[in-house]
Amino acid sequence: MTEQSIRVLIVDDESLARQGLRLRLQNHADVDVIGECPNGLDAVAKIPELRPDVVFLDIQMPELNGFQVIQKLREADYPLPLFIFVTAYDTYAIKAFDIHALDYVLKPIDDVRLEQALQRVRATLSQHQSESTTNKLANLVADLTGDDCEDILRKLAAGEPVAASPYPDVLSIKDGSEVSRVPVVDIQWVDAAGDYMCVHAKEGMHIMRKTMKELEQSLDPKTFIRVHRSALVNINFVKKLVSHVSGEYHLILHNATELKVSRSHRDRVKAAMDL
Repeated sequence: MTEQSIRVLIVDDESLARQGLRLRLQNHADVDVIGECPNGLDAVAKIPELRPDVVFLDIQMPELNGFQVIQKLREADYPLPLFIFVTAYDTYAIKAFDIHALDYVLKPIDDVRLEQALQRVRATLSQHQSESTTNKLANLVADLTGDDCEDILRKLAAGEPVAASPYPDVLSIKDGSEVSRVPVVDIQWVDAAGDYMCVHAKEGMHIMRKTMKELEQSLDPKTFIRVHRSALVNINFVKKLVSHVSGEYHLILHNATELKVSRSHRDRVKAAMDL
């Protein structure tokens, strides 16, 4: 093992599949297989503990499939490693994931195809692109997790559309040992409080450890507009825009909350309200 070794975790519910992949990976001097997981639940526990660079992840597993493994890690706000999907489905189905997952290999695994996947891993790690790659994957998985993975792959193989909006339907907000899943459509407005975001939703307020810029980038700009340096509003909850004699503008929400609109964001707010 060298300092530049690629730390690999294998996740597959088939013991022979795990053994076969481990033997093939041992032929690569810069690869260090640091562990194996026989199911998705074990993977969710082991990935934060072992901190692999890349996970060879079987998609079709009982109880917790590959998509759900990634989503569980995302809900826990854990930085995702690189993922290479392992599946028995044909190339045409998995091609649809090319821009989201780093790569895929088909069962039974071919040595040439495995080497190609590892080359992509090496290139991505050396160029420090892993965060961008895994963020794209996480956005896709957020939209797919609620569906059966077998059905998703059948749709992809048949060329049927699968929703994959770049914006999540649910925000996972971690508070200590708890994670709250807040539907985006229920978020009324967000304001900054120091290093935290106060997310005001229908059922109450949540504290989120993100910057305003990070949160704004994860929400649909057609729905959420910046009204102030420290405030973001869901346009669907806006009742009216009020101008004062002083020249200031304020938004009044349906729940009677009043938010000041800064001069630099006034035109964008008007445009969003078709004014």
